[in-house]
Amino acid sequence: MKLEDLGFSDWFRERLGDSQPLEYSLARVIAVNKDNYIIRNEEAEVPAEVTGKMMYGAQSNLDLPAVGDWVCVQYFNENMLAIIHEILPRKSLLKRKVAGKKIEHQLIASNIDVAFIMQSVEFDFNLRRLERYLTMVNESNIQPVILLSKRDLISQEDLEEEINEIKNTNPEYEIIAFSNKTGEGLEDIQKLLKKGNTYCLLGSSGVGKTTSINKLIGKNIFAIEAVREKDGKGRHVTARRQMVILEQGGLIIDTPGMRELGNISVDTGISKTFMDIVNLAQDCRFKNCTHRDEPGCAVTEAVKNGKLSAKRYQNYLKIRKESEFYEMSYLEKRNKDKKFGKMVKSVMKDKKKEKME
Repeated sequence: MKLEDLGFSDWFRERLGDSQPLEYSLARVIAVNKDNYIIRNEEAEVPAEVTGKMMYGAQSNLDLPAVGDWVCVQYFNENMLAIIHEILPRKSLLKRKVAGKKIEHQLIASNIDVAFIMQSVEFDFNLRRLERYLTMVNESNIQPVILLSKRDLISQEDLEEEINEIKNTNPEYEIIAFSNKTGEGLEDIQKLLKKGNTYCLLGSSGVGKTTSINKLIGKNIFAIEAVREKDGKGRHVTARRQMVILEQGGLIIDTPGMRELGNISVDTGISKTFMDIVNLAQDCRFKNCTHRDEPGCAVTEAVKNGKLSAKRYQNYLKIRKESEFYEMSYLEKRNKDKKFGKMVKSVMKDKKKEKME
């Protein structure tokens, strides 16, 4: 297997240049565990750890390897263990706010070309949640493809209604309805998989992500629990993110279901996801219009006359407000951490001087 088969492209080659030390090799992170990693090179999968310098010098999770990262490694014990020394620049980085009250980023995956955002047409179809996923994906400049699973559970008429709801927000989105049970639509997904490209599956638990990966791979590599009768959901047993190399070419990353989708600083993602609102805003009387209660606001006027969905408008305001709040809180936290770090260094420096005297 060549590095190109693992997704190493000219984009990474240009940024690596001649800076790679001779004693280091290139590999890709294919799984992240609690305190170690699995990397893949041209020959095999190898367990790996980061250097102490990288671990203790990391100011946030963003400074540590994620699934999909290209890394410079050094091998030991006859290539049975690798030490990660450096992370190559990332082409894209999929991240969100960690669940709960803590204001910190959670890395999902990096260097993704296409994100498959999956919703079940029967139990999970929710435009507001879909908009949150799209905001996260668009922020990283990743191409979104919307997959509607369990197509066999609803009528063609109801399916077309759901597709039209999505198309009304952006007619350019690629949407594929499919069924793991009947196999309908799976071939259309397989046609999108290109050799050397990296894909990831996003969606809530029980929408069929893991079953879909098993279907695409042709093997039951990932386990799922039995489907519950009350809501038709199966639950993915494993909770870690991991990359699988597909026989037909391409690499795909499975991710655990997400119950919370908070985003930190996603101005670009919001603009791309809510392009219709951005276009309306160009006709607002004031350039700094917040689209709430200002006179001459084209956005609120569109809501009043039915040209813009009130629910979509409210979700736009909510996501933007959350993003601004989380960004402010995150910057405050980083500044506090930096001040604390400087204080610790100052104290250690003074103690060192005292010993020398």
